[in-house]
Amino acid sequence: MKLVFLGPPGIGKGTYARAVSKRYNIPHISTGDIFREEIKKNTELGRRIKGYVERGELVPDDIVIEVVKQRLRQPDCRKGFILDGFPRTIRQAEALDEIARVDLALNFVAPDEVIIERISGRRICTRCGAIYHIKFMPPKYVGVCDNCGGPLILRKDDRPEVVRHRLEIYREKFAPILDYYRRRKLLVDIDASEQAPQVIPKIIKVLETYFHSEET
Repeated sequence: MKLVFLGPPGIGKGTYARAVSKRYNIPHISTGDIFREEIKKNTELGRRIKGYVERGELVPDDIVIEVVKQRLRQPDCRKGFILDGFPRTIRQAEALDEIARVDLALNFVAPDEVIIERISGRRICTRCGAIYHIKFMPPKYVGVCDNCGGPLILRKDDRPEVVRHRLEIYREKFAPILDYYRRRKLLVDIDASEQAPQVIPKIIKVLETYFHSEET
């Protein structure tokens, strides 16, 4: 079960990936998590990645591809994997084909207004980092963290106008990736307009249907 999860920021890919990872006992591989861990450990790779991040540049394809290649060689990937945040370019997609045969690319979709509501409704505690949502997981008292009493803020990147711009960039950047998997008949669109408890069963149904048909 070798899967690629695609979708715009705020769609819930990480949440879905963790649920599928737990159900099928396959690793959820996030390139962003790998990069952050390398930076935290101050490895040679981490220092190189940090340099690109601090300059506001994308990490080059060569580095990203090598990181993913090394991760997919680990024993826990023998049964399969979920890639979240990779591929981001056609070159990365083509390189992935040389590393492993992808079974399905799940593309999570939802109207912009749904995604904007999800992201712009987040509130972060400035003291302990706890995350709330004014609609889906509000604090007991408006603007105050339940855990430590610290003030809750709306991050600049979570403001509606910023989120809308990020969605425009996503569509422009990822259209070639979606077309790449669509042409190969590997792309499956999944409506992620609802909350995770309603979306996850849709994912399971798609996977069970596909892999059952592959076995018969």
